Amino acid sequence: MGIRGMMMCRVVGGLVAGFLLLMAAPAMADSPAELISSFRLKHGEVRVVRDATLDRIAMDQARAMAAKDDLSHDALGPFNRRVAPAGAGRAAENIAYGYDNFEKTLGQWIDSSGHRKNLLLHNASRVGIASAKNASGKRTYWAMVIAGDYEPKGKGKKKDKEPVVAVKREAAPASKPKSSSCHIKLLSLCI
Repeated sequence: MGIRGMMMCRVVGGLVAGFLLLMAAPAMADSPAELISSFRLKHGEVRVVRDATLDRIAMDQARAMAAKDDLSHDALGPFNRRVAPAGAGRAAENIAYGYDNFEKTLGQWIDSSGHRKNLLLHNASRVGIASAKNASGKRTYWAMVIAGDYEPKGKGKKKDKEPVVAVKREAAPASKPKSSSCHIKLLSLCI
């Protein structure tokens, strides 16, 4: 067998070996966006894709919570201001701590009515997901920002208009506002 034949045998052998390794390897876990999309599709909503701006917003939030070792939607300031750079008409945020992997965190959110509602945000098309560990490295903080109702660029969009937000809050049901200082009204809540 000549040099050319030996090289061909090595290439074919390498391809066969690579194929066998791929077949023997366990299937890779779905990405967080795919897991969220799968859940959304089962409940009549559309698929979401990862968004770099939302990933950055989620990462900033996760890092702020980890630095303070405090689970809080306001760890880095009000959500409506933090999410404004995304340019979405609607957005929601889920936060959590405790689990080291996204699958378990998602399960926790699915089992919570408020978080579940955010996962199923109507017309959402983009998502950002991030995690960060606290200083001791023992606690993982998670942040997910999901958004939708994006206006096409250049069509009546005001630069300083704040988005409408739907954020899970651990508060008693809101009553009617006492004054007319309501900035954003969503589902009869004055924010």
